[in-house]
Amino acid sequence: MEVIGKRSEEGGQNRNLILAVVVVSSFITPFLGSSVNIALPVMGQYFSMTAVQLSWVAMSFLLSSAVFLVPLGRLADLVGRVKIFVYGTLIVSVSSFLCAWSVTTELLIASRVLQSIGSAMMFGTNMAIITSVFPPNQRGKAIGINVTAVYLGLSLAPLLGGFLTQSLGWKSIFWISGGLGLLVGLTALMLLRIRTAERGPEPFDMRGALLYVVAMSLFMFGLSRLPDFSAIILTLIGGILLLAFGWIELRTASPVFNMHLLLKNRVFGLSNLAALINYATTFAVTFILSLYLQYIIGLSPRDAGMLLVVQPGLMAIVASFSGKLSDRIQPGRIASAGMVVITAGLVLLLFLKEDTSTVYLITSLFLMGTGFGLFSSPNTNAIMSSVDKPQLGTASATVATMRLTGQMVSMALATLVIHIYIGQAQITPQNHDLFLKTIPVIFGIFISLNLVGIWASLARNSPPSISFSGSAESPPKH
Repeated sequence: MEVIGKRSEEGGQNRNLILAVVVVSSFITPFLGSSVNIALPVMGQYFSMTAVQLSWVAMSFLLSSAVFLVPLGRLADLVGRVKIFVYGTLIVSVSSFLCAWSVTTELLIASRVLQSIGSAMMFGTNMAIITSVFPPNQRGKAIGINVTAVYLGLSLAPLLGGFLTQSLGWKSIFWISGGLGLLVGLTALMLLRIRTAERGPEPFDMRGALLYVVAMSLFMFGLSRLPDFSAIILTLIGGILLLAFGWIELRTASPVFNMHLLLKNRVFGLSNLAALINYATTFAVTFILSLYLQYIIGLSPRDAGMLLVVQPGLMAIVASFSGKLSDRIQPGRIASAGMVVITAGLVLLLFLKEDTSTVYLITSLFLMGTGFGLFSSPNTNAIMSSVDKPQLGTASATVATMRLTGQMVSMALATLVIHIYIGQAQITPQNHDLFLKTIPVIFGIFISLNLVGIWASLARNSPPSISFSGSAESPPKH
């Protein structure tokens, strides 16, 4: 086992301390990604930013994280996951301080890119550390607690970010994040023993890593700019290069990403497909409902935010429970049930009108929050338990990549539909009817995709389960 406590290899107390460190890191990453959004108007005034520059303060973090997760996950498998995790916390700390010290827009955006790389190093290894430390009968519970921390980071980011920005200024977001990163890094050094990876030295596939970074950058950037014609071209080029990356990796002795995990490990491949689809059908829901509540219903931003917090709040509560439950019940069954509940919530959203009641909307958010909480922790448990120890870093990074890619796909689909109906015009009372017409189209697409996700989630439980080595066997248990 690569990661053990310094005091005792089997000590439950030490495991819980390690989990606490990982949980804090899992809160920091989504917090850094979301809390800054609430401070963008103030930051824009401070630096006299254009709208495009403002968007890049937010987008640079998301894009860079998605691009670097897989190469860094593989590097963690080769040089040691704890080492990459600790370095990541220190990079997050330093880059956060740099963000606070920034005197130009360019330096701020560059610091955000560095911040996202450090976050990718943490987020791409934390699940691997949990899987290494906790035995199978406790792993689901630990993963559930960790997933809960992610949802808390997403849920509390707007609230805390707004409070900090208004009370202490936008720089306080980065000062506090930098301090937390430093605390996590120093605590990890005290609690965790840094060892080299279990397998012998292998070369890092630099060619594959560079190809992946270029391909993913073009693909993600293209998605973020749809439906512009140039964005379509970039997305297509990125997609073609990603296919070329997969073809090359299949023929590489020590690939940056073991494609056999996706192609021959049934549980790993279909669980990741289910995760990609799940994020692609749920992430833009908050975006659409935020517009609906403020433009169509006429709520204030504060009241709309208070209403929308129902979904992530339930995610956080249910994710912890479902993770523990997945230690006793096959994770795939719980995750599949979660996707069915999500679909029910999406079906309700098809019928939103100008006079839809608050109770109706809360019911939909309740279903979606419950379903997502049922899906996420067990699905992650299934993924991390389906690979052998030398692949844990790659598996952990893949889970995070599916999340970020799904989020980008979700936003791209929603933006594309709105553009088709409304174009570049602002949403005004004159085109409210056009915006309302986009709602059943967007959620209809999401429901159709989610049905494919339910199939993938159910199909992974069907025999035979084939390991990445190519032999038919049950998923590995650690």
